[in-house]
Amino acid sequence: MLGPSPRRAARWRSDLSSSASTTSSEVSLERVFREEAGRLTASLVRILGDFDLAEDLVSEALLEALEHWPRDGVPERPGAWLLTTARRKGLDRLRRDAKQRAKLELIGALPERPRREADDRLRLIFTCCHPALAREAQVALTLRAVVGLTTPEIARAFIVPEPTLAKRIVRAKRKIVDAGIPYRLPGPEDLRPRLDEVLTVLYMVFNEGHLATGGDAPVRHDLARDAEWLAELLIRLLPDVPEPLGLLALIRLHLARWSARLDGQGRLVLLEHQDRSLWDRRAIAEAVRLIHRAAALHRLGPYQVQAAIAAVHCEGPTWEETDWREILGLYTMLLALDPSPVVRLNRAIARSHVEGPGKALAEIDEVRNRLDNYHLLHATRAVLLRDLGREAEAVAAGRRASALTSNSAEQALLERRLAKDVDSLANAGKVADGA
Repeated sequence: MLGPSPRRAARWRSDLSSSASTTSSEVSLERVFREEAGRLTASLVRILGDFDLAEDLVSEALLEALEHWPRDGVPERPGAWLLTTARRKGLDRLRRDAKQRAKLELIGALPERPRREADDRLRLIFTCCHPALAREAQVALTLRAVVGLTTPEIARAFIVPEPTLAKRIVRAKRKIVDAGIPYRLPGPEDLRPRLDEVLTVLYMVFNEGHLATGGDAPVRHDLARDAEWLAELLIRLLPDVPEPLGLLALIRLHLARWSARLDGQGRLVLLEHQDRSLWDRRAIAEAVRLIHRAAALHRLGPYQVQAAIAAVHCEGPTWEETDWREILGLYTMLLALDPSPVVRLNRAIARSHVEGPGKALAEIDEVRNRLDNYHLLHATRAVLLRDLGREAEAVAAGRRASALTSNSAEQALLERRLAKDVDSLANAGKVADGA
């Protein structure tokens, strides 16, 4: 368990510098499907070299499982059951098509039980995240082929029309074939740029689960857990590479606070108001060990720093006792690694707690043009302007922030803040009028 002393938090910078209601049977069935679909797809893509055929066979096997398992129970080795069923479906289909005789032989040679599952899924992740594919296609294809989400689920998650999303996936799979992108783990010379792509996609998957960009659910716990699982797979492949360790630590630190993020009415609860007794201290301690393990490799990266920032937040026994100077120092380190306007915005938030709202607002306004369509910039400006007594400007910034977000819980939070600012502005007007 982490101790409450702010001195403990101060070690992070030096360490890094040196380096909905369902039945139990339904839940069980869904969990098995989510775990096994990606494994089976990866194995079939490796053997057949055909995304479409692999996905069709997996879909048919899952449909048959959906017909039999609720009645007969989940088999002892569900992966083997699905593989046998997919093998049979493939043989039946390919026997009817003389042009597919080569694939018929491959299907016939499939083993009776799954093997090399982790390696197959990692190969598929790196294939989906090839730099020749657009970032949107990388995310969609990873969610579809590796995580096992359906096209409608992915389309809803990213607020994209289903036909548009389907075309995006089809184009990505065609690009893999036409460009001759190999289904394999990259060699040492290609690993670093490909790894950066993989880490970015996994982080995007987690962020979509942590705070959904749209849809009825404000958070997607399944997506967040999928990102955690995929990061674990990556660490099995690269146990001595620090950035996957940093990403997994970052994900686990956020998941450790998950139970306190929404209130009983499904409304977002800001970090400063969360009930810290609900945080999973064991998960936090496990994440901390990952950060130390990454730091011991002495190759600093942005995910390690972000994880350290999250750890400092978790170590504060109360919001008031948060070590903001340490967080500001870590954000300064992160800015050197990733000089993006979003990092600059987050650093300015930390700066407001150390140096006051005036200096923080001045720093934010330097990147305002680059983040004008980012709702969190305007939400942050609204808070700082309110602290500076500039109520009318705070109301305008709050309205802009609310208009830019499509997450229902986040929008409700911003609307509650905006209502308070409007009331404050009205009251200030009455005072000015002598009322």
